[in-house]
Amino acid sequence: MNSTRTTEGDAVRAVGPDASFAPADRFLKGRTALVTGAASGIGRACAVALADAGAHVHVVDLAAEAAERVAEEIGGVARVADLSDMAAVDGLPADVDIVVNNAGLQHVAPLHAFPPDRFALIQKIMVEAPFRIIRRTLPHMYAQGWGRVVNISSVHGLRASAFKGAYVAAKHALEGLSKVAALEGAAHGVTSNCVSPAYVRTPLVEAQVADQARSHGIAESDVLEKIMLERSAVKRLIEPEEVGSAVLWLCSENAGFVTGASLPLDGGWTAH
Repeated sequence: MNSTRTTEGDAVRAVGPDASFAPADRFLKGRTALVTGAASGIGRACAVALADAGAHVHVVDLAAEAAERVAEEIGGVARVADLSDMAAVDGLPADVDIVVNNAGLQHVAPLHAFPPDRFALIQKIMVEAPFRIIRRTLPHMYAQGWGRVVNISSVHGLRASAFKGAYVAAKHALEGLSKVAALEGAAHGVTSNCVSPAYVRTPLVEAQVADQARSHGIAESDVLEKIMLERSAVKRLIEPEEVGSAVLWLCSENAGFVTGASLPLDGGWTAH
């Protein structure tokens, strides 16, 4: 896909679906961010966007080498952690100003055949871990009177799809948790929001093509058109950098009155 670049003063902005967001100033200088699942995909894009805006970023991921590479690239620090291990979650830094709960996993299967242990694992990583991270970081945010919690939800936090019982349940729970954090944090200068994209061009999405084909009884070559893009008015996958740009905006002062919201990046999916 093509993009163009425009110059605005000292800022260079790339425009297009594969564009990265280059902030006009380093408005997050002095802030510290923690991003989970930050070694690739959406998490990496968020870490890069926040670092470009001046934040010092904790790159949290189970993939040690990839996390180290991202941390080195952006001048952050890698935190290798298994988010299914609550002791590891509770060992992550608590004195951060920005939290981006992004880490997740997927399993595609009908409910009657869904493995209970897989269901439980998805809830642990995508609901309990974010809860624990928010719980531990809010006191620091409250003490300074400023904070940003951004939860990477999904269109599946707003709508359901067949064969994704655990993922849909987890994203709906994350949307609710985010709203509670918004209500409690408002008096302390802390906002909490969800960013809810449709299918993003990430390894997680690419890895589920075979499972989607098998569950729906179609060819793998038909999954993109018939499943992933079927309900989206904009017929393309979202690029991770587009999600990163939305997250960065929610961390800006211009978004200080936005809290308890879910920002759909769904190409019109929820307009139906």
